[in-house]
Amino acid sequence: MSVVEVSIQINAPIDEVFALAMDPKRTLDWVTIARSVKDVKGSPTAEGFEMKQQLCLRGVPFWVSWDLVEVDAPRFARYEGKGPMRSKALIENRLSEKDGGTLYEYTNEFKAPLGPLGAAASSVVAGGVPEREARASLQNLKQLVESRVRA
Repeated sequence: MSVVEVSIQINAPIDEVFALAMDPKRTLDWVTIARSVKDVKGSPTAEGFEMKQQLCLRGVPFWVSWDLVEVDAPRFARYEGKGPMRSKALIENRLSEKDGGTLYEYTNEFKAPLGPLGAAASSVVAGGVPEREARASLQNLKQLVESRVRA
């Protein structure tokens, strides 16, 4: 299993950050590896929400089906994902008010298929890309939210 943990301070109210981060219509505006979103069902801020995302790492596109399994708006959201070849992912978004803005903490746990062999192959293929992309995505989110607050 690989784990990516990154965080960023965003100079905007927690409600605004959470709303934009959870809006599937805005995903392509800030998530660097997202290419498409489809099959959106339910409210993106309520447990039971579902969507499919086409993601792309190192030029390889793949689909992940996400289920929002736990939410405490605007402070927490946990998604469980199912990808190709029975791979699994867990994403946790933790938001807290800090220094007049929002601290956004992101965790992504990825479990490759095929046990230790699949994990080793995934590590070789992905390398440091997931963490770099997570940092870039949070930077994009910061710019989007902060530009809306200033406007």
